[in-house]
Amino acid sequence: MHTIMGLLLLLIVLFAIGMFLLSHLNLGYSQQAMYELRRDQIRDVFFTGLARIDAHQIALERQVATLATIGETFYRLSREQRGSPKAQRQFQDQLEKTLRSRLESEVGVSGAGLWYQPGIVAPTGERYAPYLVKDGVGGARMQSQSTDFRQTRWFELTLGMDDARNSSSGVSVYWSPVYFDMATERAVLTLSQPMVSTGGKLIGVATIDWASDQVVDLVSRMEVTQNSFAFLNDRNNRNLSSLNQSEDPVLEQKLIDAILAANLSGNEPDVRSASGESQASESRLQTRKLEVDGRLYELYYATTPAGMVYGAGVPKDEIDRVLEPMRNTNYRILLVTGSIFLILSLYLFYRITQLMRELQASYTDDLTGLPNRVRLLRDLKDRQHACLILLNLDRFKEINSLFGNDCGDAVLLAMRKQVRSFIRTHSHPFGLAPGLYRLSGDEFALLGPAVAESRVRAFTSELIEFLCAQVVTWQQQALTLDSSAGIAFQKESAGDAGPDRLLNQATIAVLQARNQMRRYLFYDQSQEVEKGYEKNLYWARRLKKAIETDALRPHFQPIHDNRQGTHTKYECLVRMEDAEHGVIAAGQFIGVANKLRLNRQITRIMVEKSFAVFATQPHEFSINLSYMDIIDAETLALILEHLQASNVGERVIFEILESDGIGNYVDVLNFIEKVKSFGCRIAIDDFGTGYSNFSHLLKLNVDFIKIDGSLIRYLAQDHTAFLVTKGIVQFARSMGIKTVAEFVHSEAVQERVLELGIDFSQGEYFGMPAPELLSQKGQRVLAK
Repeated sequence: MHTIMGLLLLLIVLFAIGMFLLSHLNLGYSQQAMYELRRDQIRDVFFTGLARIDAHQIALERQVATLATIGETFYRLSREQRGSPKAQRQFQDQLEKTLRSRLESEVGVSGAGLWYQPGIVAPTGERYAPYLVKDGVGGARMQSQSTDFRQTRWFELTLGMDDARNSSSGVSVYWSPVYFDMATERAVLTLSQPMVSTGGKLIGVATIDWASDQVVDLVSRMEVTQNSFAFLNDRNNRNLSSLNQSEDPVLEQKLIDAILAANLSGNEPDVRSASGESQASESRLQTRKLEVDGRLYELYYATTPAGMVYGAGVPKDEIDRVLEPMRNTNYRILLVTGSIFLILSLYLFYRITQLMRELQASYTDDLTGLPNRVRLLRDLKDRQHACLILLNLDRFKEINSLFGNDCGDAVLLAMRKQVRSFIRTHSHPFGLAPGLYRLSGDEFALLGPAVAESRVRAFTSELIEFLCAQVVTWQQQALTLDSSAGIAFQKESAGDAGPDRLLNQATIAVLQARNQMRRYLFYDQSQEVEKGYEKNLYWARRLKKAIETDALRPHFQPIHDNRQGTHTKYECLVRMEDAEHGVIAAGQFIGVANKLRLNRQITRIMVEKSFAVFATQPHEFSINLSYMDIIDAETLALILEHLQASNVGERVIFEILESDGIGNYVDVLNFIEKVKSFGCRIAIDDFGTGYSNFSHLLKLNVDFIKIDGSLIRYLAQDHTAFLVTKGIVQFARSMGIKTVAEFVHSEAVQERVLELGIDFSQGEYFGMPAPELLSQKGQRVLAK
């Protein structure tokens, strides 16, 4: 129940988190959409100002182009009338009149001129450069310009020294940055266009000067947010406008400095296409971030046809401010819906909790309608003295397998009916009728007060005989209710042992009854079966902990070479190292390891650690393998991996347990073939204890026989053991197999071993297993 409640709470929390995330994502999407809409509005305002500047600058370019056309036309006419000074003077008057009319008709134009090459429209060597000035105070006035136009300031800032190249490059109009004109005593911009003859020869330059005080008027006021601003920089990165929205001159100067430091001029793409047309505003738009006094601005800027940079800056926090109403509305919606959801969730949780309590209070088996195991344990908890009879149907699994679950259900219902009938029609020792329970599967239980054992024995015997005599007919198939019973008594309160202790004891009794082919058995405290189970649990926990904490270590027992008189081999044996109990032999836990299927994991640990130790030692070493280890793919792969990664194969001996019961010799022969390719050798361990021993030797290509200690231990006093061992040695010698005597514990036994001609000896007489390698003299050899 607690698990289900926890899962429900987790589900509610996850749903709330999901709802919050969904709301957050929806808000984020809406904010992004509104933010893009806001930025589109800013772009529209920016493009409006940019279009106004583009239109004005393009108009000026057209003016200078028109002026250049007039100058070229005057040149051609003057060439035709070159011989008449009077006519030439008339042409000059007409030209100056035309210049004056164009200058007076244009707003913002402060000067215009036609600058001819020497001798072009004047006598040889003379210059003719009509230049009209509009100084802003009076009308336009004509100034005589006899200076070579190549020496003027505007020429340096437009065509420069490359006028010949520029005149043929296809560029028509040249813009200068802002400079101070001495003639008008004003800051101006000059547009210039070369004039050429019909033959393509440069004849002069047409110029128009634009008063820079008109620049500020061109930069429209930004009405997007309170603190937005607009700016215009010339191609030399000089600011030509004021930040007309700012009321703080210090902040205004900081903004101007930051914009100039960004060096937006001269880094933008060409605003003209290959045909000379101005590109669309959208394709020229550039954006970047600008931080001033800790406040972040978004800059929108583009290069104009004159090479200037027009831009606008908007504080990002003012762009975001429009999103506040949406954010607040969303949070209010989230709060309201979250509150409703929380109330509904708490109510749902309360109802489910009530339902779970009602379900928990239900102790009835669905099929039979009898109280179930939970009810039995609850009733046992309230009993201080009780007798529990556990009934178990024999061969119930076979009935289900042969005839199906419907048949099994019919048998269980018949079992309930017959037990109830027996209790009603037969005397019982419990006073009140015992309670009948259906536990699980084919188990039923009778619970009554504790009475004399003899009376319970008689009752149980009659009940079992009665049930065995009953026949259940299922689709014309006669089935009996043969049963076994286990009986346990609780003479005092269960206390700390728990209410299931009596049930466990009855279960043990019924299992023993089946194993002993008896109808029923009483649980016998003296057999200490529970202690055996507790011992298994104890070693199971310790073994798992030892594996987790890497407390399993190989210990090494020397194997004495009887011919060389020295230790030449070591057997690797697993030991459990415990800080409290010291070193624990494998006999304490290996049986539990086999039942828990941990033996293969232990074998892999021994392979890893044994190979690591003998990688730096010159001695031969042996590792024990069971048949299950040999057929285990992971263990075989690990062994082959270590053999391939090292050069110790010729020093490795694998001991196969002869008493293990080999199921498939093909698997064993396959293993032997693979490891022998690395030079490894094979030994049969515990030889003499199994069955078909000599047939094993004929089937397996082994190198050693380890004669079991049950024979070697009694060589000195048991002549029969001596004769059996002698026969094994003679047989092995005839097959070229070397022999090893195990459990050599005394000098007397070693003398008989030598007498039989056994090749190697192993046992207490030469040294017990130790974490270090022992030499012939008992000295320790370092085992890294």
